[in-house]
Amino acid sequence: MAQKLRELIRQHYEMLAYLFFGGLATLLNIVLYLIFKALFGYEAANSWGNVLDNILCILFAYFTNRTWVFLSKTHGAEAISEFVKFVTCRLGTLVLDAAVMFVGGNLLGPALIPQEWLGLWGFGVKVFSNVLVVIFNYVFSKLIIFKSKHEDPPA
Repeated sequence: MAQKLRELIRQHYEMLAYLFFGGLATLLNIVLYLIFKALFGYEAANSWGNVLDNILCILFAYFTNRTWVFLSKTHGAEAISEFVKFVTCRLGTLVLDAAVMFVGGNLLGPALIPQEWLGLWGFGVKVFSNVLVVIFNYVFSKLIIFKSKHEDPPA
C-alpha cells in the first residue's frame, strides 16, 4: 500500500506540488486581502491592496514553483529568462484578478449587495478570482515558463 501511494505521488508529483504550493499562495493572497481590508477598507483592498498582495504572492509563487513544483535547474541567462516569463505571465493574471475584483467587488458588489453583506461578497469574489488565476497560472507555468530543463520528481 505504501509503495502504491509512493508511486501515485511520484506519477502526479507536479500537479500535487502545484496544488499544495498554489494553495499556500492562494491562502497568502486571501489573508493579505483580509488584512488590507481590515487596515485600509473595502475599496482599498479591492484596488491597490489587491495589486500589492499579488506582487508579494508572485514572488512567493516563483520561488516555490521553481524550487519544489517544476524542479527547475536553469542557471544564468536561462534562469533570468524563466523569471521574466514567470513575472510577465503573472502580471497578466494580476490584470485578470484586478479586473475581477474591480468589477465584481467595487462595481457590482455595492450596486447589488446590501451593505451588511458586502464584506462576504468581496471575500467570495476574491475566492472566485483566485480559482481563475490558479488555473491560468498553471497553464502558463506548464506550457511557457518551466517547460524545459527540470529534473524528475523525488521517488
